[in-house]
Amino acid sequence: MMPVSKDTVMMLKSYQSQAEQLVRNYVLADPFLPYTSVLGGIFACKMAYELTQLISSFYFKSYDGLTKMQRFEWNNRGMSTLHAIFITVMSLYLVFFSELYSDQQFGLVPFRSSPLSTLHLEVSVGYFLTDLGMIIWLYPSLGGMEYVVHHSLSLIAVAYSMLSGEGQLYTYMVLISEATTAGVNLRWYLDTAGMKRSSAYLINGVVMFFAWLIARILLFVYLFYHVYLHYDQIQQMHTFGILLVFVVPCALSIMNLMWFGKILKGLKKTLAKSQ
Repeated sequence: MMPVSKDTVMMLKSYQSQAEQLVRNYVLADPFLPYTSVLGGIFACKMAYELTQLISSFYFKSYDGLTKMQRFEWNNRGMSTLHAIFITVMSLYLVFFSELYSDQQFGLVPFRSSPLSTLHLEVSVGYFLTDLGMIIWLYPSLGGMEYVVHHSLSLIAVAYSMLSGEGQLYTYMVLISEATTAGVNLRWYLDTAGMKRSSAYLINGVVMFFAWLIARILLFVYLFYHVYLHYDQIQQMHTFGILLVFVVPCALSIMNLMWFGKILKGLKKTLAKSQ
């Protein structure tokens, strides 16, 4: 990996400073305005859903041949893919490139937040509200009980971090796992379009395997290690916040391991068929 130049670091710091000043002076100037970001996230989901529908009807011949429920899921996955790209980029920046959660900075790590970090969580709350609503509305067509549990836990954890400012680092670590969503959705798109035996399906399966291993297995190991190192600081959080720090990652880890087993099994079958 090429080292990041000092100019790039300075540019990122400058962007963060300007963005946070803009958010602080305008978006957060009124105590009620932060909640508009949640509504903005819901509106963005609606726009992404309709944009997916519009683009697909023009550029994908197989789209018109889908059933009504398949088209609904097709558009829903387009929406979730756009959110996944957005929140993954923001989470990676805040966790690994921003100095907000660095141990070299002053203050307890679990209590650190910024206008920019809170704003991104507000948008994500809007997404989880929208997607969870769709899953429940069309249950179980868009996913079974495991999806309801996953989205409910994510929504509670993200909303708590947004409102309290506590545990935002761990919330963003968990949100990095959304990086795998694009691959999962692409797999469904290829399968639905009748391209299950294509090289694209095979390549996506391999990429999804490694992405899942890194973002949903190894990263969670790092999260638990970080919690262990900062346990004395975490103890100073509110009781509900402490509960979320331990319960949500543990529950999601169990689900991630179960899904990882299915991915590994599916990959083995795909590789066997390709030979």
